[in-house]
Amino acid sequence: MRDNGHVATLFEPLALGALALANRLAVAPMTRVSATADGVPTPRMADYYAQFAQGGFGLVITEGLYTDEAYAQGYLHQPGLANVAQREAWWPIVAGVRSRGGRVIAQLMHAGALSQGNPYRTGTVGPSAVQPKGRQMAFYRGSGAYAVPAAMTQDDIDTAVAGFAQAAVRAREAGFDGVEIHGANGYLLDQFLSEGINLRGDRYGGGIEGRLRLLVEVVEAVRAAVGTDYVVGVRLSQAKVNDFTHRWRGEEEAATIFRTVGGLDVDYVHVTEYEAWQPAFGTGPSLAALAKRHGGKPVLANGSLHDPAQARGMVERGEADVVSLGRGALAQADWPQRVRHGAAPASFDPAILSPLADLANADRWREDHLRPG
Repeated sequence: MRDNGHVATLFEPLALGALALANRLAVAPMTRVSATADGVPTPRMADYYAQFAQGGFGLVITEGLYTDEAYAQGYLHQPGLANVAQREAWWPIVAGVRSRGGRVIAQLMHAGALSQGNPYRTGTVGPSAVQPKGRQMAFYRGSGAYAVPAAMTQDDIDTAVAGFAQAAVRAREAGFDGVEIHGANGYLLDQFLSEGINLRGDRYGGGIEGRLRLLVEVVEAVRAAVGTDYVVGVRLSQAKVNDFTHRWRGEEEAATIFRTVGGLDVDYVHVTEYEAWQPAFGTGPSLAALAKRHGGKPVLANGSLHDPAQARGMVERGEADVVSLGRGALAQADWPQRVRHGAAPASFDPAILSPLADLANADRWREDHLRPG
């Protein structure tokens, strides 16, 4: 194989706050429901995360880690950062990524009304008592319709905010290079942001400023907890795991969202769309480009960027500073090395995630499809 100069842009170094990255390639958060029943990460997960750093990704962002032992957990066997045992089990995983030249950020997640597996509580909570659209995800061990959540009280909100802050402290103690606050994909912070889901009449509802309030409070609490010299990012999206068609109210609302988040003490904004390069609202700029234009912070872009030309284009056009890969990384953990040397990327097989999106199923898939002969 020969060096592929056409993708050199993707391999330029970058600083995200105090964090130095070797290149512009990140592994996107991908729920793998492979922790113990108590949310403790496993040695198999250490191998899973280390392979991406070994394959050349400069940054690895974990799957969403639940933040408290109240209502945060979304899925059975989801890993957490809600207690000391979980924190301690992340140490060797973080060390494995870093020893192979990668950097690793913990994504902090509260599922809210989309929780479909939580042994700590019965029932779910959200901004309002509105049943989520769609059906629970079978490949995350769910079935049937989502429950109607209880509208969160102020005590519930305070618990959620404190959970994010305390989980961020545990992430720093576990050696993570930073944290990413999950404000996307229909989970709790996105539920508060979304019209039709947030029907509150208090200061957390109403116009866009009120609907952004919980996200702002979480970011401020996390920053206060971890200090000024630690990387904090935020992930945002329009679509949700249970509603792929959801959209914001055009560029004006997007500008307000990105200006608000960009005005906080964050080090990057991570945006995800189905195809990251497409116009966010039918015509005009992509969501990543709007984040760059209005947020003023480094942007990570996610969404079907496993095509090297599309990935390179996002960076070269100035729409993103980093591209994050989900399906591309699952198809081949050494995507960066292969692409850098001119090898064609492998295609993603959805069977890797079926019938369960866990690592045991992925191992069986590899045994069936990658055995010699």
